[in-house]
Amino acid sequence: MKKNDSSHFEITFTHSDARALAASLVTECNFDCSGQTITVSERAGSVVDLRARWNSLMRGLIASEHALSATGED
Repeated sequence: MKKNDSSHFEITFTHSDARALAASLVTECNFDCSGQTITVSERAGSVVDLRARWNSLMRGLIASEHALSATGED
């Protein structure tokens, strides 16, 4: 795979407050939330762009998880 090849990923995870985490993803990516499961799928024109999207997604999820923990919601 070359850096400028089109690429994609899909990740599925569970969380006790999946709806709150899903709300934090609304502006970040394409996702489906069902019960306690969230499935995220992203596509980009290059591996570099996909990596940047992955990093943004993970930072957002981590921040949301920390906020939920701080408020006692999780």
